[in-house]
Amino acid sequence: MGVRAVAVAGRGLVDPREPVFAADDDALLRGRSVFETARVYAGRPFLLDRHLARFARSAGRVGLPAPDVQECERLAELVIDDGAEQDLTLRLYWTGSTLVATAAEIDPALEALRERGLRLVTVSWSTGALAGAKSTSYAENMAAQDGAVAAGADDALLVSSDGTVLEAPTANVFWREGDTLFTPSLDLPILAGVTRGLLLEIAKQETVEGVFPLGRFLEADEVFLSASVREVMPVASVDGRTFGIGPAAHELQQELRHRATR
Repeated sequence: MGVRAVAVAGRGLVDPREPVFAADDDALLRGRSVFETARVYAGRPFLLDRHLARFARSAGRVGLPAPDVQECERLAELVIDDGAEQDLTLRLYWTGSTLVATAAEIDPALEALRERGLRLVTVSWSTGALAGAKSTSYAENMAAQDGAVAAGADDALLVSSDGTVLEAPTANVFWREGDTLFTPSLDLPILAGVTRGLLLEIAKQETVEGVFPLGRFLEADEVFLSASVREVMPVASVDGRTFGIGPAAHELQQELRHRATR
């Protein structure tokens, strides 16, 4: 969805059509920059403190100083207030010299996707040194997602060369076997999703983190993704293997919304 509000450190709110990054910024020259994405519910950013903590960790991973937390909060407030009490996507960008916040509307197609479930295809994945950072060097992730869409799916499931299940290009993955939930361990080269962490806290079922092969994953009773904007998103199929839209995803989505909007 289109960006509706932009704020820049030292400048405040700016016209969304105005340039905000200098032509010699390392973000453009070498991709050395980080970003963070949070969902805003009725004008209130959800779990912003956790997102800002990860923002700082990501900066350290790519060799940047930590962004100023208070300035991040101030810019976030500026772009959110511009959207009144709407649900929004809040993004923060930090290049080491420029700090930017943006707010955009939530894609209305997400609820229809949640009803029918995502179609995934597996993509063999070789991870780099920045796999656990929210770096703006996301070209490979987007290429995997674009390839999945070209193949008739909605998104990709990234799998290592030895068949280990990792994550989706912009989401973490969970699945259910009977009454137990499973998700890849953070010891693997995957992103420590903020929503992933919340689901581990609120899940009523036993949840096991580990290293799991694709063959086992494909025998699951239920599969779903987690991400800050998409929230809990059921998966209807992977490589043509169909899954039912199961109860765990529904229950976790309801509890997430309850916590975000209460």
